Amino acid sequence: MTKVGFCGISGSGMSSLAQILKLSGYDVCGSDRNFDLGRDLATKEKMEKMGISIYPQDGSWISQDLQWLCASTAVEDTIPDVKAAKEKNVFIKTRPQLLAETFHSYRYGIAVGGTSGKTTTTAMIGYILDKAGKKPCMINGGLLRDYEGISAIPNIIYNRGEICVVEADESNGSIDLYNPYVSVITNISVDHKTLDELSVLFQNFANRTEKAVIINDDYELCRKLKISKPVLSFSTRNPAADFYASDITPLAGGVQYSFDGHTYTLNLIGEFNIANALAAIAACSAMGMDKHSAAEILQNFHGTKRRLEVIGQKNNITVIDDFAHNPDKVKASVSALRSYDGRLIIMFQPHGFAPMRTMGKDIMAEFARNLNDDDILIMPEIFFVGGTVAKDISSQDLINHIVELGKKNAFFVPDKPAAMQKILELARSGDRIVIMGARDNSLTDFCRQILEKL
Repeated sequence: MTKVGFCGISGSGMSSLAQILKLSGYDVCGSDRNFDLGRDLATKEKMEKMGISIYPQDGSWISQDLQWLCASTAVEDTIPDVKAAKEKNVFIKTRPQLLAETFHSYRYGIAVGGTSGKTTTTAMIGYILDKAGKKPCMINGGLLRDYEGISAIPNIIYNRGEICVVEADESNGSIDLYNPYVSVITNISVDHKTLDELSVLFQNFANRTEKAVIINDDYELCRKLKISKPVLSFSTRNPAADFYASDITPLAGGVQYSFDGHTYTLNLIGEFNIANALAAIAACSAMGMDKHSAAEILQNFHGTKRRLEVIGQKNNITVIDDFAHNPDKVKASVSALRSYDGRLIIMFQPHGFAPMRTMGKDIMAEFARNLNDDDILIMPEIFFVGGTVAKDISSQDLINHIVELGKKNAFFVPDKPAAMQKILELARSGDRIVIMGARDNSLTDFCRQILEKL
C-alpha cells in the first residue's frame, strides 16, 4: 500500500484530499500545528477513526517510506516536517499540485473558478450530479450540510465514477493547473489579486476548457472574456442569458425564483445564491442533464457550513456564522441579511496582513455602503496563523477608515474574547449577530459560545 503524508492536514483543502486518497486505498498519515495546540480536535478524531494516522508536527514521523509529503501552502519551509522531508529526500508536492493530479485522473473534470461563490457552486454541482446517479467525486473547501455523517469530514462526495468536480482557486494562481472539460466562472471582482491579474487568469482558464465555459453575465469582466469555446451564460438581470432567473422573492430561511417558466425554491438566502444555483444548473446541463431536473434536485440542497449558517436563536436574538472575507462576499452577505428585519451586529475578523493591505479598504467601503446607521461593526485584530510577514496594518486602521466613511458604530477590539464581551453588552431582542471571517476554524465554536451566553 502506497504511504503518503500531509503536513497541515486539518485545513479544509488538505483534509478533503487526505480523505479522497484514504478512500482510494492509500496509507495516509499527517500532522497539523492546530492539533498540537489542542485546536480542531474533532477533525483529528474523525481522521483517526477512518484510519488516518496523526502525528505531532515535529518531523519525527517523516521517513523514507513516504512516497511523498503534501504540504499546505500555509506551511513554511522552516516547519520540522518539511525540513525532515528535504533531509531524507522525500518528494514534496503542494496541495494545488495534488488536487490538479486528482482532478485530471478522472475522465471529465468540472472546475469552478471565480472570486466569490466557488464553494457553494462546487457543492451544488456535486450534489446535483450525485443525487442524479452520476457518481461524481467532489472536492471542496467547505463542509456540505447534506453530507454530515456520510463523509467523516463532509467536504467531499466520494464515488468511483468518471466525473470530478473541484473548486479552482485563483488567489494563489493554482487555477492555472487545471484543464477542465467544463469550467465555471462565477464572477470576477477584487480579491487577493488585481482585476487585471484576475482577468488574465480567468481568460487562460477559459481557453484551456474542452467543452463549455459557464460565465456570469452580470459581471462586466466576465462578459469581456474572449472565449472561443461554447459559452453558457447565467444571469439574475439579463433575460437574454442562457440561464436566467426572475421574480426572486425572499422566504423564511430561503428564496423563491422563476426559471424557464417554472418556479423553484432554494433553502439558502440571498440573490447571489440564485446566481450560484444557475451556474450549477448550467454546468450540469453542459454534462448532459436536463436543466429542470437539475433545478428540481437543487430544491433539497441545504448549503455549505459557514455560508450565512444560522447557528441558533435565543431571547429573540439570532446567531449566524458566515465565511465572507472579501469585498464581493461582504456585499453579498450583508445585502442578503438586509432582506430581513432586525439590526445587525457583525464581528468581522480579517485574515492575513497582505490581503488586508490589498483589499481592506474595499471591504470597509462595502460595509459602509450596506450597513444601516443602527447596525454595528466590531473587529478584532487581523487573524494570523504564523510565519514571517510585515505586520504593517491593523484592524484599528480599517476601523479608522470606515469611521471616516461616516459609520460611527464601528469598534476595534484587541481579540475575540473582547469582541464577545462587546457583542453581549450590545445585543438586544430582534438583533442578528453575524460572525464573519475565513481561515479560523474556531469561529463556529465562537458562535456557539455567544449563543450559550446570550
